[in-house]
Amino acid sequence: MPTTSLLSPRRRYAGRLAFAAFCGLALAWAADPVAAQGKLEAQYEATLAGIPVGKGAWNIDIQDDVFAAAASGGTTGILRSFTGGSGTGASQGRIVNGALVATGYQASTTTQKKTEEIRITLDKGNVKEFSILPEPPVDPDRIVVTDAHRRGVWDPMTASLLRVPGTGDPVTPDACRNSAPVFDGRMRYELKLDFKRMESVKAERGYKGPVVVCSIYFVPVAGYIPDRPVIKYLAAQRNMEIAFAPIAGTRILVPFWLKVPTPLGPAMLEATSFITSAQPPRVAKTQ
Repeated sequence: MPTTSLLSPRRRYAGRLAFAAFCGLALAWAADPVAAQGKLEAQYEATLAGIPVGKGAWNIDIQDDVFAAAASGGTTGILRSFTGGSGTGASQGRIVNGALVATGYQASTTTQKKTEEIRITLDKGNVKEFSILPEPPVDPDRIVVTDAHRRGVWDPMTASLLRVPGTGDPVTPDACRNSAPVFDGRMRYELKLDFKRMESVKAERGYKGPVVVCSIYFVPVAGYIPDRPVIKYLAAQRNMEIAFAPIAGTRILVPFWLKVPTPLGPAMLEATSFITSAQPPRVAKTQ
């Protein structure tokens, strides 16, 4: 995240921390069957100590045998003057025996200094190809990602879909009993959840109802520089929380809000619009 000399070191650190929390933390969980079909069209706002710093959109489409998810966002307000950050991400794949199986992931981030593109091709949870353009320089302090680290993983976008087994209400404490391996093209990390509480939420548009709130823990595995303050801070955090809401017509939950403590106050990403609807099954063509 680029900065200017007008920002103090503490504020630069908090800004990078918020950016990492909102753009880097995606959730991936064990592949449990999904049901039926549904869509989500959501709008999010990011705040730091109550001050708006970013906005984003998230669209998810789940069909009988395929799925697609896409997100975009960028900094707003005074933070935009300093960072000018924006990004997009997308994934697509098949639904096999009720489980989401990603085949591709693409992401692009732009700051005042550069634009970077990441592409990942997957096959049954294993990374077959990946690239970062422009290719980043080799940093000897970065922990090497091995071939073994890229097997049995989720890409960040597909990873953001939490599948809940069973046939009852998916918004329950059981949804938080999960952990996940994630590879984002550069770093391999684990995300772990623990149940914390149940709440009710009301978006400005769309969803009104229960969410399950989980504690979230970030565990870096490879592809990171151990001395980086953001990595140290996130790995040490025990007060991060995430709330999950359902996509109608499915057993999939997605983040409604995310809270991360920072030295300047709480960083929060929260849905302002969360419009979700079940879709009727496609009718097979007949003569």
